[in-house]
Amino acid sequence: MTDVVSRRGARRIEPEQEHPTSTEVAADAEAAAGTRHKSAGTLLLAVLVAGQFVAVLDASIVNVAAPDMRTDLHASGSGLQLVIAGYTIVYAMLLITGSRLGAIFGHGRAYLAGLGLFTASSLACGIAGSTAELVAFRCLQGAGAALLVPQVLTLIQRRFEGRRRTAALGLYQTAIAGGAVIGQILGGVLVSADLWGTGWRPVFLVNVPLGIGLLVIGWRALGGDEPDPGTGPSRWQRLDVPGVLMLAPAMLAVVVPLVMGHEQDWPVWGWVLLVAGLVGMGAFALVERWVAGRGGAPLVSGAVLRSPGLLPAGIALLLGVGSYNGFLFTLALHLQSGLGDSPLRAGLVYVPCAVGFAAGGMWWRRLPERLRAHVAYVAFALVALSYVALALSVRGGREAGFALALALGAMGLGQGAALGPMMGTALARVRPEDAGDASGVVVTLMQFGGVLGVATYGTLFLSTTGAGAGASAHATVLTFGALAVVNVVAGLWAWAFFGRRRQTRAA
Repeated sequence: MTDVVSRRGARRIEPEQEHPTSTEVAADAEAAAGTRHKSAGTLLLAVLVAGQFVAVLDASIVNVAAPDMRTDLHASGSGLQLVIAGYTIVYAMLLITGSRLGAIFGHGRAYLAGLGLFTASSLACGIAGSTAELVAFRCLQGAGAALLVPQVLTLIQRRFEGRRRTAALGLYQTAIAGGAVIGQILGGVLVSADLWGTGWRPVFLVNVPLGIGLLVIGWRALGGDEPDPGTGPSRWQRLDVPGVLMLAPAMLAVVVPLVMGHEQDWPVWGWVLLVAGLVGMGAFALVERWVAGRGGAPLVSGAVLRSPGLLPAGIALLLGVGSYNGFLFTLALHLQSGLGDSPLRAGLVYVPCAVGFAAGGMWWRRLPERLRAHVAYVAFALVALSYVALALSVRGGREAGFALALALGAMGLGQGAALGPMMGTALARVRPEDAGDASGVVVTLMQFGGVLGVATYGTLFLSTTGAGAGASAHATVLTFGALAVVNVVAGLWAWAFFGRRRQTRAA
């Protein structure tokens, strides 16, 4: 307190002004820094998830525009297949290479470079004047996505911890599911609108403003990114050129027949390529051992593959994503070819599935820790039951309305709750220095599962369907039955590797 004399001579006591202590100042500064860090993390996550969303969106948005492309460009059937499949083929072929480029040059820089290539090639696709040009630019889009996408999971793994990482993984998988569904809806809207007489072109041009916006924001959000510490004396040795030259053709040989085989009625060349690709995969494994033995940095090291839980969870993800993509493809064929729905109407049918997927991806992480261990295989069981319900709802050869929507919502809920824990488990015990390579392996397994799912379940549907709604419904029921069985297998697989082992350790 301070003794103060007033103008009238009276004395009054005033409290002394309190000054914050050094501890309080430090605490305030730490709180402010934490707020800024959280805000920066939110911006970073938004950029990463949006990039993943756009890459997935572009794989599905093109499907509904295919008839207009064929008419406008006078495209042949095989040319149209390459327009649709070229993106997926190059994307799958270069994913692991894209992951390694991120480790060499910096994951943030690789993300921005991939996004820039993706955006520029989207513009080129939108103004393409021939089928050959469109196919070439679609392949460039796939290369951009292959450079962008692996960095998303790696940066989530490295920049987020604990509950924030779990939440980020939930948003990541929601972007994957939402992009696939919204792509079909948005494609139908844009083609039906025929903006300024441009027909199919807006399905590509819509990526341009999105990409430019993400580049501007991402330049700020991804600042301070540095390459991973090197294990070799040069960048080219870290790239593992022998591994790239072996893996890329092997992946190409496996993916091309899977993507185009059912359209070509599974020709002999497809089977030859498939066998050659599998042989190439074996040769790639030998090359990687040779590179490691010489002290190099293999694309896929044995240490990464031996990370606890990585491969078992990766296989569960392959089965889950494969069944989901196969379901999207099959139901779209049934709705449009069997029931005669418009692309827009067929796309809107998937809305309950997308909502359920988002809810499942967010919901499972709110459970108590003791229950999270059981979420994945219980969720796979829910997905299997949902496919049975879907089969019952479409067997009459007509849309089942509320029953179909309810089954779709339950299926999406199960998928979201199954894939999230498996993704977290796959990366949970990976060493920080291996995060980039491990993310590349996980993303490649998921992408390969998607390609395999479309090829397998699409072939089953197309080989059993016929003219009319009844024949289409019969093929859909058979396919959904197969999907149910595969999800039971995925659930048992997850329980055997994770649920049963936890019970054994607890005992």
